[in-house]
Amino acid sequence: MTRYGEFPGARPRRLRTTPAMRRLVAETRLHPADLILPAFVREGISRPVPVPSMPGVVQHTRDTLRAAAVEAVEAGVGALMLYGVPETKDAVGSSGTDPDGILQVAIRDVVKEVGDDLVIMSDLCLDEYTDHGHCGVLDAQGRVDNDATLERYAEMARVQADAGAHVLGASGMMDGQVGVVRRALDGVGRQDVSILAYTVKYASAFYGPFREAVGSSLKGDRKTYQQDPANLRESMRELALDLAEGADMVMVKPGLPYLDVLAKVAAETDVPVAAYQVSGEYAMVEAAAANGWIDRDRTIAETLTSIRRAGAHLILTYWATEVARGL
Repeated sequence: MTRYGEFPGARPRRLRTTPAMRRLVAETRLHPADLILPAFVREGISRPVPVPSMPGVVQHTRDTLRAAAVEAVEAGVGALMLYGVPETKDAVGSSGTDPDGILQVAIRDVVKEVGDDLVIMSDLCLDEYTDHGHCGVLDAQGRVDNDATLERYAEMARVQADAGAHVLGASGMMDGQVGVVRRALDGVGRQDVSILAYTVKYASAFYGPFREAVGSSLKGDRKTYQQDPANLRESMRELALDLAEGADMVMVKPGLPYLDVLAKVAAETDVPVAAYQVSGEYAMVEAAAANGWIDRDRTIAETLTSIRRAGAHLILTYWATEVARGL
């Protein structure tokens, strides 16, 4: 690499003199199409229900979800990630595989509303639908049964694809989930449906507000299947497995606390890499801004830019539509 020079001849500040100059030499840029809006749709409500820990985020009705999808298209957002909040739950998450379950109905609603103008992603996991709140079915000892859960994921994949989802977000962190979902899709002629693998998903403290948003029934924790925050090499093993099983895209979750992991994943793969700016990250910024401790808009932009700079091609963020409008 050529050396820039030494002071006094070398003055990097020359390239910071004006907003126009800083824009010209910016190394990292956000684009609306990089952003994915997570959205919650709740069964049996007639008006949106605010999520107290996430100011500005709501549990949508079917009608307001359609309106939010239109707004996202108009702002240039790249995709919508949908999560269902059912009225009833059971031990095996039956609503998650019911063709008339809230998520499948919502997928059909949004696809009918915006067609292919927006990529429609759906969360492929059981935690919203189980009365115990875990991401899979339990065995006789109350442990998550990996292989029995995979059978349920295959069913979920088929009904979500039938509803019209373009991308399935395999988020449950079961071993072998990507391969099982791929075979389930291919077996019903849905080779066109993509898989976004939640490849690196840590057992994080940053998920609390999300669990409020989906009405989680979780008892205990998910440390036996989500990853240990202390580990990086383990993430590389997960990446190799997901790619071998047919993942079209991979994700790191959460975002900001794991920028080192994100950078490593981005350097090791040639498929699109996503990062999820999770509910706890959102809530912290909104709370600090509400107290006047930080500049809200600058902080949002800075956090998203840092995630993009670390290597994310795609960013799931609850600010997606707002930020896209500004861009």
